[in-house]
Amino acid sequence: MSSQSFADLGISPAVCASLARQGIEAPFPIQKLVVPDALEGHDILVKSPTGSGKTLAFTAPIVDRIEADGSRPAALVVAPTRELALQILEDMRPLAQARALSATAVYGGAGLAKQAKLARRSHIIVATPGRLLDLIGRGDVSLDGIEVLVLDEADRMLDMGFRPDVDRIVARIPCRRQTLLFSATLEGEVLRIADAYTRSPRTHSYEPRGRATRVEHRFVGVSHESRLDALVGQLRDDDRGLALVFVRTKHGADRLVKRLGLRGVDAVAMHGNKSQGQRQRALSRFDSGAVDALVATDVAARGLDVAGISHVINFDPPGDRDVYLHRVGRTARAGRHGVGVTFVKHEDADDVEAIARQLDLRREFASAGVNAPRRGAQRGGSSPGRGRRRRRHASRSAGRGGA
Repeated sequence: MSSQSFADLGISPAVCASLARQGIEAPFPIQKLVVPDALEGHDILVKSPTGSGKTLAFTAPIVDRIEADGSRPAALVVAPTRELALQILEDMRPLAQARALSATAVYGGAGLAKQAKLARRSHIIVATPGRLLDLIGRGDVSLDGIEVLVLDEADRMLDMGFRPDVDRIVARIPCRRQTLLFSATLEGEVLRIADAYTRSPRTHSYEPRGRATRVEHRFVGVSHESRLDALVGQLRDDDRGLALVFVRTKHGADRLVKRLGLRGVDAVAMHGNKSQGQRQRALSRFDSGAVDALVATDVAARGLDVAGISHVINFDPPGDRDVYLHRVGRTARAGRHGVGVTFVKHEDADDVEAIARQLDLRREFASAGVNAPRRGAQRGGSSPGRGRRRRRHASRSAGRGGA
């Protein structure tokens, strides 16, 4: 029996032809689940990890549901970071052009006047919350004609403290609209906003089969003094492709790039204090392979989708399970194999071990040979919980500064 095609899902011939020109012939499972309901105009809640093809699951139906002679803007996609907004626009633009539609992205760190001009005449806007509210406040953009609203990576928007901004945006959109919400989780606060924003939604959940087996999880015991040597060793591995190195702070990213340079390892940094041009240039050099190591904070790397990343290295440990999954999810994209390496210092072992237990990676953690401190023991006057809260707060603060 022949495999299902995009035409079978109801996608128009013009959009199917655009996909074919890009070499996209057969839909991914998440697209098979979502596209028919999206084309029929249902509100939809989708639980799906990054790298599963979820972007095309909403961009293709959006393009087919709005008309070139309709209101502008008619569709709005809200994303937590500028990198994700630009990635969505890049994926959507060829499809939009196939139906004589215009699309633009609005985000912080770029010229406001130019974005306002483009947004006013575009059928589709892809936006970060803060910049969109800036344009609305100036009277540059009206959302009165929005027919389709997409909230992408809703869980990340909440983590970054964008709930009030998203509430203000949704309040300006007509109630008679189609809403699609995509998230790695559909529980807690995400489920509460889903209830508030949608009407009788269809719910889809997709977890790629064998997803965990495509990533090799490694935990490496280090000391504060030996971490840099361990990182240099990982980056000099001849078997790796591109490497994404995660650190906790913006200053830490810049400092690590300098320290690597002194060891003869070329790397670039990407974080919220970089201008949009600087971030785009760093990402372009990394994506092209001109530099094969990118040092980034969590916020800067959200939405980053580079096919050649073979290794994700947690130079600083993730704050919790979800952050770990997001970081390591930057590798093993589209069925490829990937490696996730987490450095574990003695003082961080308690927290990292807890994450490993939650992800059923006890055996991999044990191979690090790190004895976790007894829970509750003094570690510089801080409890593990307070340490995790500080990291999450730092991540949110960085997110608000970089969006």
